[in-house]
Amino acid sequence: MTSLPLAQMRTVPGFLELGRDGVASLLESRDPKPAMRARQLERWILLGRATDFSQMSDLPASLRLELPEFLVPISSTVAKRSIASDGTRKLLVRLADGQSVETVLMLEDDRRTVCISTQVGCGMGCTFCASGLNGVARNLKPHEIVEQLLLARNELPEAERLTHIVVMGMGEPMANLSNLLEALAVATSPKGLGISSRHVTISTVGIPSRMLELADSGRKYHLAVSLHAPEDALRTRLMPTNEKTGISSILDAAAEFLAKTGRQVTFEYILLGGINDRAQHAEALARLLEGRRAHVNLIPFNPVDGLPWRRPDKEAVSMFRQALEARQVTATVRKRKGADIDAACGQLRRQSEESLQSKPVG
Repeated sequence: MTSLPLAQMRTVPGFLELGRDGVASLLESRDPKPAMRARQLERWILLGRATDFSQMSDLPASLRLELPEFLVPISSTVAKRSIASDGTRKLLVRLADGQSVETVLMLEDDRRTVCISTQVGCGMGCTFCASGLNGVARNLKPHEIVEQLLLARNELPEAERLTHIVVMGMGEPMANLSNLLEALAVATSPKGLGISSRHVTISTVGIPSRMLELADSGRKYHLAVSLHAPEDALRTRLMPTNEKTGISSILDAAAEFLAKTGRQVTFEYILLGGINDRAQHAEALARLLEGRRAHVNLIPFNPVDGLPWRRPDKEAVSMFRQALEARQVTATVRKRKGADIDAACGQLRRQSEESLQSKPVG
């Protein structure tokens, strides 16, 4: 994994990394009202979109000048930005240690949806995904997840706000569930970003024990399970983690999630041309889900350099949907967003790292 040289790494912590109490402790010897100042800082960063202390007009001028010596508002930065013709923005977010992740902001009607990452890379090994081609480096910390939301939010005009969160970026969210839930608590708090929990969707390859942990957490988030095949042999070929779980245990966990939360589970199914998009696959998936309270999100594959799969033709996509709906399994086809900027997860990060590796040293 590529990271910045030590001389370029940020050594001053960010506000969210320390938290309000940690920042108040730092301010005790510098200001007579440390707790109040910490609350002001938090409000400016979470609600006021401030990215520099000079913008925080209700702080003493002397403190605004001193703060950069030991604190930064946001420790992550946007290293690269790609903007598609449909308005989709893909951000390469550089973390304080020099690692990078991807965050995508999607605009549609009055929805402002941000897709966030939970790990640097991914260790699940799905054969159709660019995120995991180089494995996983580490989990993201809670503040690094929240900072993605802030950086994406700050891309919007002042009058607009984030409305939806999809946890479908780099990494397996269930492998970093505790940190993710801590970050989402900030995102959904009225004192945070104020995003409704009903507008948060967490995607997983299907780790039954963690799906049940999420169900027991009391959080009313939506769950999306990446199924991608109607039977175990093909799913294991595409998603090696299936060898340890199997489809039946994933479906059982999904049913229990529904029973405990009342939230319908979405099953994501990426259509790979000639691999899992044929009539027999559609019929098998329809039989598998028939009678369940579930929804299928069909995702035509976006080609990725270095991967052998191809996009299905329109006829196959239409046939697949019709086969599901014939058995009363509701299905939609995901709209392709950001097609002209390679918005499929992991591609921008790969391009950046390949560029760095190709540069001569010295």
